[in-house]
Amino acid sequence: MAMAKKTFRERLIDYPRWAKRGLLIGNDFLLLSIALWAAYSLRLGEAYVPPDDVTLALFVLAPTVGVITFYIRGLYRLVTRYFSQEAAGRLYVTIFLAVLIWTLLLYLIGLPGVPRSVVIIYAFFAAAMIRISRQFAGWLLQSIPNVTLASIDPRMKVLIYGAGDTGLQLLRSLRDSRDYRPIALVDDNASLWGQRINKLKVYRPNKIKKLIERDGVKEIFLAISSASRQRRSAVIRSLEDLPVTVKTLPALEDIASGKVEVSDLRPIDVEDLLGRDPVPPDASLLGKHITGKNVLITGAGGSIGSELTRQIMKRAPKRLILFDVSEVALYEIEDQAERLLKQAYAEAKENGTEMPDTEIIVALGSVLDRELVSRTIESHAVDTIYHAAAYKHVPIVEQNPFTGLQNNTFGTLIVSQAAIDAGVERMVLISTDKAVRPTNVMGASKRLAEMVLQALSAKNRSKTVFTMVRFGNVLDSSGSVVRRFRKQIHDGGPVTVTHPEIIRYFMSIPEAAELVLQAGSMAGGGEVFVLDMGSPVKIADLARTMIHLSGLAVRDEDHPDGDIAIEYVGLRQGEKLYEELLIGENTTGTKHPRIMKNSEPFLKWPALKAELSELELSIDTYDAEKVEAVLKRTVEGYTNSEQSEDVVPEQTGDWAPASRLIH
Repeated sequence: MAMAKKTFRERLIDYPRWAKRGLLIGNDFLLLSIALWAAYSLRLGEAYVPPDDVTLALFVLAPTVGVITFYIRGLYRLVTRYFSQEAAGRLYVTIFLAVLIWTLLLYLIGLPGVPRSVVIIYAFFAAAMIRISRQFAGWLLQSIPNVTLASIDPRMKVLIYGAGDTGLQLLRSLRDSRDYRPIALVDDNASLWGQRINKLKVYRPNKIKKLIERDGVKEIFLAISSASRQRRSAVIRSLEDLPVTVKTLPALEDIASGKVEVSDLRPIDVEDLLGRDPVPPDASLLGKHITGKNVLITGAGGSIGSELTRQIMKRAPKRLILFDVSEVALYEIEDQAERLLKQAYAEAKENGTEMPDTEIIVALGSVLDRELVSRTIESHAVDTIYHAAAYKHVPIVEQNPFTGLQNNTFGTLIVSQAAIDAGVERMVLISTDKAVRPTNVMGASKRLAEMVLQALSAKNRSKTVFTMVRFGNVLDSSGSVVRRFRKQIHDGGPVTVTHPEIIRYFMSIPEAAELVLQAGSMAGGGEVFVLDMGSPVKIADLARTMIHLSGLAVRDEDHPDGDIAIEYVGLRQGEKLYEELLIGENTTGTKHPRIMKNSEPFLKWPALKAELSELELSIDTYDAEKVEAVLKRTVEGYTNSEQSEDVVPEQTGDWAPASRLIH
């Protein structure tokens, strides 16, 4: 007999969804009819029999309205096996809404003889009977032994890390999920260990491995949105070696509705591990040279340029000029800027504040086109320039040194000279840690660009304030190691690392752009601002972490059955094992704890101008040896023993003779 019941339950769970809904609808129609009959019988003190067809029709109308209301309110989408207290509350509201609709229909139709007490009794009877039927069905289905239930429950078993408010909101959301089955809560708070919350037991973190092995947990959901980034990072690293996929919720203030939903979960990103707790920005610094100003961003479609665009749009510039050589990138960033403007307009209209009136202008072309750059700056009366246009990928520039130097160094020279001629108030160069004692042409080209601004600032013949901001790698920028690793893991590996000991500094793109805006506002002229990049990260460890947090295992000699292998392919041409941010030691702090200021040695303008003229001539004649000689003379610490032969391109409009570049 027990076997027959067990088989029936299993078959019931295996019914297709439409059949299960049909059973529920039939059950509800019958129970609502019985509830109405019982209400009449109790009111009249005898078994009620409808006296005519019209009265009988109201018995059909009541359960019909009830079932339709249940359907519209989504009660038939709930998982009956896991009927929760929250679902019960939703059920009560829906029943009383159905009774109200039925009552209104009776009065509209004009049916007489329906006592008000019958309506009230019907509502309570209906709520009690439907609730009991749901709970009975849940008990019936959940009473299957664990092994059997596991084999027929297709939902993925998950743990929720965090038993606070965020974790409980997530748990309530998961109760009705068709995809996930929460089996336990985990929390650091010792006072919660052993307690049960919504029927789930709260465990200490060191029990996670046992729960994974015992219950077949496949994913862990982090619901610790209020924790600091340092604490979140520590928790994520503690889960790194477990054979599960880890997903997290963003900070609660980043969830638009303020209510946690399953859809808010996302995979762990590297920023969750490498990001620092944010330092609140100085609002006066952020908007000081932006609000009400005409701002130009070169390289506006790149990783940094596009983030600068997004942040500058929030500071209500009078005019924003987006300058880029890529038509596709320019189209995309213009579209983003326009959408941000529409959003700001809608918010201002809703709040009754002043409407934004930023004018967005796009300029398609190269920073090597002196006439275009000058005309753009002068015609739009530019006040502030953020110069982010540059070739940044070390191996590519190493293979094309003439092009890299022309764009990065002489492009900066053209923009800065045009800024002086037009009386621009401020120009901020986006630089890189690879400019410090560079071992590659890209780094040397950026250090020369810095020296151009230092020398022009020292001339002190214009009102333009020149400054530069230097930082390391930004997370998930185009061509970044993080983006490459993510794709390689998705493709099944291997993940390629250049050297087991290579290290890099990382910062998120939004944090870098925000610090650039603040550093640029603090400049007096000629300073090199250096951003605090935190602790360096070993790239091999980063690769392992990304593999583990994807729910996969590293395949190596000790673990030949792993999923993804790590291959060491050797340092690329011009690549360092580690990067630096400072050349000298003359470093001072600023009013921002993550921005330092450094005064570094440079050539005075007459000497630098002579070297640039020779460098330009060497580029024009494609003389790699002379280019190398100039770089070694001018860029402190430059070493590059494996200079590649550049592919000699045809002369194009981007290539200008020295007389046009230097004056």
